[in-house]
Amino acid sequence: MSSGPSRARGLVIPPGPTTQKRLVNKSKQTRKTVSRASTRKSRASRQQSAASNRGVGGVTEGQSSESESEAESVLRQRDSRSDFLDFPGVDITNEKDWDTDIEIEEAVTAYDHSGKTMYVEACRKFNVVPASYFLRHMGDATLSMRHHGLAGDGMRAVAASLVSNATINSLDISDNWLGLEGGTAVCQMLKENCFITDLNLSDNRLNVCAEELCQVVEQNDTLRRVNLSGNQFDDQCAVHLAELIMNTHKLESLNLSHNNLGEKSGVLLGPAISENLCLKELDLSWNHLRRKGAMAVAAGIKTNVYMKKVNLSWNGFGLEGSLALADALKTNNVLEEMDIMNNRITTEGAVLIGKGLSLNETLKVFKIGKNPMQSAGCWAIAAAILKNPNIVLQKVDFTDVMVNKDFVDIWKQVEEVFPSLKMVHGGTEPPLKPKKRVHPMVKVTAYINSHNIRLVDFFNQFDKDGSMNVTREEFRQGIMETGLGLTDEEVEILVNELDADGDGAINYSELAIGHSDFEERERKISTQLRPMTS
Repeated sequence: MSSGPSRARGLVIPPGPTTQKRLVNKSKQTRKTVSRASTRKSRASRQQSAASNRGVGGVTEGQSSESESEAESVLRQRDSRSDFLDFPGVDITNEKDWDTDIEIEEAVTAYDHSGKTMYVEACRKFNVVPASYFLRHMGDATLSMRHHGLAGDGMRAVAASLVSNATINSLDISDNWLGLEGGTAVCQMLKENCFITDLNLSDNRLNVCAEELCQVVEQNDTLRRVNLSGNQFDDQCAVHLAELIMNTHKLESLNLSHNNLGEKSGVLLGPAISENLCLKELDLSWNHLRRKGAMAVAAGIKTNVYMKKVNLSWNGFGLEGSLALADALKTNNVLEEMDIMNNRITTEGAVLIGKGLSLNETLKVFKIGKNPMQSAGCWAIAAAILKNPNIVLQKVDFTDVMVNKDFVDIWKQVEEVFPSLKMVHGGTEPPLKPKKRVHPMVKVTAYINSHNIRLVDFFNQFDKDGSMNVTREEFRQGIMETGLGLTDEEVEILVNELDADGDGAINYSELAIGHSDFEERERKISTQLRPMTS
């Protein structure tokens, strides 16, 4: 029958074990890749070839369905074996297990967001030992490198890595004495870094690069809080600091405390503070602001419409500055916290500031302690608070100022009106000790000495009949007539001491003995109190 040979010619004999092993090894060596589309195309061509062979070999429509089923089964077996041989261990239905010959894999190097690679290279370049603490914490959002001695090349290496660091938002490199070289490196870094928002550069002697530093901070759009405390900024640096305060548009907090900003600096900074439209906090404590400088700063605060917190403590505002501060408190309707502790504010200055406080409706925290205003100044502040029904104060600080009973009484009234208002003071003054009672004989002795008379002459003023003996009543009346200024109680004490025998009369001898005994007691007391000398 012709159908048998036709089917034989159309089929592919499966390879034996040896041939199959050789094909698998060949596939592993060449590692050919084919696409899913090419696989489907080859499978379709084989099916088409099988169909044509059936037609050429004389297979007619009249042939039995068993022959067709058998052929299709053999074809399926052949295709499955062929797929297994061509792609050993690969599931072509899974996209992860196959690839095309045009997809070229390339090694991808991950970007170093921490800048460690750059830091190591910079340390090698500047010949410095890498800081292990810096390497361990370069990926943190907050990094503190205080007291690490990063002057010169050490800061250059750190700055080089911070240029590309994208993780650190808060950086503290205070107390490293950066000086000119380190400060310049920081300035170059800030020109490129756009991730640091909080920067602490305190105690680094940056007065030598004040101009460049102020320009860089002014132009940086990322920084929000900058601490420049303790950098020896003086009146010459104040020119650049004033430019920074006036022109910055992003900075929210600036700390210029513990510097050498004097009266001239205050004159420069005052107008800049008035023009600033972004600073919420300004710290000028521990400087030398006084007289015209203090008045200029207070005038700047008066017209500032954005600042919430200002610290002017440990300066020298005095009476002139107190008057300017009072004016600022009357006008400013934005400020919420003011610290003017230790500013040489006297009682009169506190009274002036109280007048400004009586009209303020925004201040929440007011610190005025450590000033020589005494309890009377505190009383004036309390009285001003009582006069202002719209005041929103939450805390008043009178640290280290002793208060008396009068202040305690008025503050009780304040607490009744504003029960949530907290107050701190330096303690209550102790009650005054009663004056030591002066012995009546002291006044008698003083009278005799001042009138340059003898004791007997003094007694003769009472002894009208010259008997050298007077009654208690005569002595009492004579004492009152001399104008000694003795009270009735003191006269009674003197009479009782002189009439020692209780006979109701005082003679001259009793007066002389009493006066002599008193002088002897006084002499012993003065001898005991006299300091010993070699």
